[in-house]
Formats: sequence, structure tokens, C-alpha cells
Amino acid sequence: MELNITEKDIQKLEEVLGVAPKRMGNNYRFEIVNKSAERKLALEIYPNIVIGKRRGTLISVYTPTAHLQLHFCTGYVVSKLLGEITFVGESDGKLSGLTIEREGGCSLYANVDRSILSGDFTTLGPEVMLSGIALSLTESILPPVPEVQKAVPRRAPGTKRPHRKKTAGR
Repeated sequence: MELNITEKDIQKLEEVLGVAPKRMGNNYRFEIVNKSAERKLALEIYPNIVIGKRRGTLISVYTPTAHLQLHFCTGYVVSKLLGEITFVGESDGKLSGLTIEREGGCSLYANVDRSILSGDFTTLGPEVMLSGIALSLTESILPPVPEVQKAVPRRAPGTKRPHRKKTAGR
């Protein structure tokens, strides 16, 4: 799935972030400053640019201590209530998401197995639960998972099938 950012999309993002973007050649730049929390970040959106041998949308975030990028962004979800935007990219059942907050916060979730988005979050460890909850907001914009992919449980590469204990009656 390809994301084509339009002027209408940029207006939606401006409304949620509360700051007007600057058009800078082939990208849009949002500069978010939260003086009370001492946060500052710049969000740059590069719609339909060359990334390697393909074209796609690149999302870049610059903070005083980090530079984050999401290549081949396939969609985004806005939450006016939370004051945040989550950009997402999917490849082979794995999701990466970049959440930008109106208050200047930023979170990155990379290579998250899509299957945890619609599962029971209480069965996940707290260190995994947050990414599942955060990216579950994007389920509505993701293409459906093929039935074959849903039905076949996957093991990590190089792992063996679990050993079954013999029980009486077998």
C-alpha cells in the first residue's frame, strides 16, 4: 500500500499538532516546541521521494538527542483527543510506527508482529504491551491479513517445534 500525502493531509496534521508546517522544497517541516516540558522536535514529511530503487513516503523526526526515520510510510492515524499522530509502515506482517505528540513527545515502535494488535493485551509482558496498544490504533487503515497467514502460527527462524511430554493413554 502506498501513501500519497496531499495538502488536505497536511492540514489535518497541522490541526492535530497545533503548528503550521513550513514547505521546504520536497518536504513539509513541523517544528514543535513545548517550553514547559522542555521538549523540542522537528517532524519532516517527504511525500513520494526516491528511497533506494523505489519511491515512497519518508517520515523523519529530529530531537535534540535523536534522529528517527520511518521509510515507506503506508498510512497514518490522527487522534485529536490524544493530540498525536501515528505514522505506520508494514512489511511482511511486521509494523513500524512513529508517534508524534502535540506536546513534543515522540515514540518509535519497530518490527512489531502485527498479530499482537488484536490479541489480548493482558497476556503480553508490560514491555511488549505498550507497542501493541499504541499500534492497535492503526488497525483500521491496514490492509486485511490473508486467512492463510492468520491460520498458520509462525516459529522464529532456527527454533525447533516444542517437545511434547508423553502422557498415560498415548
